[in-house]
Amino acid sequence: MGTNNASNISQREAYKLMLKEYPDVMSIDQMCEVLSVSTKTGYKIIREGSICCLKVGRAYRIPKAHLISYLCIGLNTTPAPIEA
Repeated sequence: MGTNNASNISQREAYKLMLKEYPDVMSIDQMCEVLSVSTKTGYKIIREGSICCLKVGRAYRIPKAHLISYLCIGLNTTPAPIEA
C-alpha cells in the first residue's frame, strides 16, 4: 500500500499551503465555497457546532485554522483499514 503524504504534514504547514487565496477569517459564503456546499448546508454545519466560528453582529466569521481543523488536515492519524 502507498502512503498518504497529506497526513504527514503538520497543521501549521497545512495552514501555510492550503487556502492561501482566502483571508485568515472567512465569511460564510467563502467557507461554503471552500467546502463546495450550499449556504444552507454551511449554516447547518455551524449550528451543529462542527466548525467553531465567531458571530460579529449578524454575520458569522470562520477562522481559516478552524476550517482546516474541520477538514482534519495535518492530523497524524492512520486511516482505518478497508475490509473486503
